[in-house]
Amino acid sequence: MWLVCAGLAWGVVAANGNPNDATISVGIPTLNTDHPTVNAAFRIAIGDLLGNVVPFQGGLLEQPAPVILAGLVYDRPWTRDASINAWNGASLLMPEVCRNTLLSVLTRSEGKLRIGGQYWDCIVWTTGAWHHYLYTGDEQFLALALEATKNSLAFFEQTEFDAKDGLFRGPGWSDGVAAYPDEYVSPGCPMDILAWPRLHPDKASKPGYGIPMKALSTNCLYYNAYVTAEKMALELQTPVDPQWKARAADLKRAINRQLWNEQNGCYRFLIGPFGKCDHQEGLGSSYALLFGVADAERAESVFAHQYVAPAGIPCGWPNLRRYQRADGMSFGRHIGTVWPQIQGFWAEAVAQAGKPDVFGHELFNLAAHASRDKHFAEIYHPITGKTYGGWQENGKEGIILLPATSRQTWAATAYLRMILLGLAGLRFDTDGVRFQPCVPKGISVVELKNIHYRKMTLDVTIRGAGTKIKQRVINGRESKDGLVAAASEGRQQVTITVHGR
Repeated sequence: MWLVCAGLAWGVVAANGNPNDATISVGIPTLNTDHPTVNAAFRIAIGDLLGNVVPFQGGLLEQPAPVILAGLVYDRPWTRDASINAWNGASLLMPEVCRNTLLSVLTRSEGKLRIGGQYWDCIVWTTGAWHHYLYTGDEQFLALALEATKNSLAFFEQTEFDAKDGLFRGPGWSDGVAAYPDEYVSPGCPMDILAWPRLHPDKASKPGYGIPMKALSTNCLYYNAYVTAEKMALELQTPVDPQWKARAADLKRAINRQLWNEQNGCYRFLIGPFGKCDHQEGLGSSYALLFGVADAERAESVFAHQYVAPAGIPCGWPNLRRYQRADGMSFGRHIGTVWPQIQGFWAEAVAQAGKPDVFGHELFNLAAHASRDKHFAEIYHPITGKTYGGWQENGKEGIILLPATSRQTWAATAYLRMILLGLAGLRFDTDGVRFQPCVPKGISVVELKNIHYRKMTLDVTIRGAGTKIKQRVINGRESKDGLVAAASEGRQQVTITVHGR
């Protein structure tokens, strides 16, 4: 397969003429602001995304079809990357490819459709699948998504839910041991946290996989999966399981009871049989804000107490002692370092909260890093902003400094998320898309064109800086609610004027 281009519409076509290899269109948006670095990084992000599209057969894909890989060093789709990339906006650019990718990580077990991948965070697929539907309106896919979600929730309720504290077991955002306290690391251990139950059979939890910790980000994802399952069923006009709403409410209470640190004014990373880890988890904090797990008071407290490094929000904070060096410049691979995919979620959370200065810190940093390197790296150093893989245990080698991979897809789509959902403030729902821009100082005009949404193409122009909307004009007419209905077709021209507080 290869990519062919006609103007701004790309397609994937079969080299052998096989009719099973349908042409797949890709709509490429363009960005023009008065900040050249922001513009350049947008083009780089598009290139990194397109460069990681390859044919793959697996999951529900019975024939090879184009999917999105996690980056240059990967040979198959990963569930969480597939889900986050679709959610970040890749489904607006290449809906068929994203659909393929989401289907490629599903599995059938004992005749039931379930989400595959790393067990603890594979439920992120539900959120990614829901946003794919919001972007595309694909009801056939939504029916599959609801089936996979229902079966997966039921499975993990049986295997990983702990009724004693109302939380789900499983690690946090990281599959590497560098994110976790010393109790989950032992001399000579491999870098993968999945090895822990095998190395510590006497401490492994039962039932389930065996990792006894309960992490913030994982439980936020389960909460949102319950909420989203109900939305899916309502949209499909199928029966809603009344337990979803009740379980979501119970889980939200459990998260705020068990994982909220009143003394520190923020959420803790995890709890477990070995005690609490009060480190900040950047992704978990972002999810708590975006999903509404945090109420208004807690949200403002998170914003006030979240540590943000010079190069952006770190994946976790503070650094773990086993990775510290005297100069203060050494960090674990999954603690203290800046991962763009986490920056993207944090940036949207602060944009939604109307904090353009905080949003600009993430946007301008990531844009500068990508423009400097001409690609989006997997990880950056929190102080210098240079590409940096961090330290981590690696079996008999001990603690070693690892590289950061290049052209990491979810790093690139995290930047797309910053532009689409942060700067332009696109807010998608079942009835259509609304706009709540967050324009930091340093930018005064935004022209975002050729966004392919369902059966329409959006051209969005934003003038001014700030978050307060002065005027919305849609197709030449002033609009009070700023809604472009989901059933609209053709080109939709949106012009918004904003100003500061």
